[in-house]
Amino acid sequence: MADIDFSAEIRALRAKYDSIEAVTDVEAIRAEIADLSEQAGEPNLWDDTVAAQQITSRLSHKQTELDRLSKLAARIDDLEVLVELAQDEDDEDSRVEAVKELTSLSKALDDLEVVTLLAGEWDEREAVVTIRSGAGGVDAADFAEMLLRLYLRWAERRGYPTQVLDTSYAEEAGLKSATFEVKAPYAFGTLSVEAGTHRLVRISPFDNQGRRQTSFAAVEVIPLIEQTDSVEIPDNEIRVDVFRSSGPGGQSVNTTDSAVRLTHIPTGIVVSMQNEKSQIQNRAAALRVLQSRLLLLKKEQEDAEKKAHAGDVKASWGDQMRSYVLNPYQMVKDLRTEHEVGNTSAVFDGEIDDFIDAGIRWRANNRNSSEA
Repeated sequence: MADIDFSAEIRALRAKYDSIEAVTDVEAIRAEIADLSEQAGEPNLWDDTVAAQQITSRLSHKQTELDRLSKLAARIDDLEVLVELAQDEDDEDSRVEAVKELTSLSKALDDLEVVTLLAGEWDEREAVVTIRSGAGGVDAADFAEMLLRLYLRWAERRGYPTQVLDTSYAEEAGLKSATFEVKAPYAFGTLSVEAGTHRLVRISPFDNQGRRQTSFAAVEVIPLIEQTDSVEIPDNEIRVDVFRSSGPGGQSVNTTDSAVRLTHIPTGIVVSMQNEKSQIQNRAAALRVLQSRLLLLKKEQEDAEKKAHAGDVKASWGDQMRSYVLNPYQMVKDLRTEHEVGNTSAVFDGEIDDFIDAGIRWRANNRNSSEA
């Protein structure tokens, strides 16, 4: 503890804070907060509920962003005072507290630095995530359900609201596919590094001979469209099919044809929704996701490099971006960033922030290299 050069550490913290503040553009945030506050104060704000929620949500996010910066600056100042107190009075308790605060501040600044790397065109958007089982039969379907729980737990840990839009259950166990929204600013930019093929290796609980099984699941992440986005879809380009919602094992959970499947005829894109109570609600949710996918497709066609946002995910050998190994050893490893952990239970319980942070930094480094 006595070997820590607090002066050098505090200088490093201030330097990192200054670089984050410069990239963040505090004045622009203050200007946006002022504009959003004015809109939020309009007497007819809630005449349009959707627009009002967007305004208040963004205002809250920007205020939180500014408050976080201000509090971090104050914490660095307080740390400097605490260190001076510890040194002047040779106070061991204050020295211990200073070390703890130094570690905490370093982590907070690292986390905030990652946020500054989310500068893509749609990174600020909310996200629509689809998980599909791939090669591996019933184990793959079970793996898809494990990944769904993983991401929902991750969102819950962060306090991000989610809404499951569609679940298609497999015959024996698990899911064929599931689609859900993450309703938080920067959800797309954050989760987009999770897009790709995930691979699971374990002793199959479905194999009566107890053999090791490799299975795959694909994760697709797209940005949620906003009202200002222009994605017009002529009625004659959409085929609408309605059917009854079903639960695990094919049991009916709805006695009316409330589930909706939309097929975009020109592209072949299919979106199914069954988790809302009415056909109208399911159709609206399906249309929103279809528009999001078409928006992304349109942008990708304009710029081929943007295919990385959703990608062509095959969910099979040779295409995986992360491996989850439960046997013969325990390890989760990202094949792009080389980040790995041995606590697989924690990962499947939603503790993936380190993987996401490493993925965001890896993506930013690749972008910088390609631009150099």
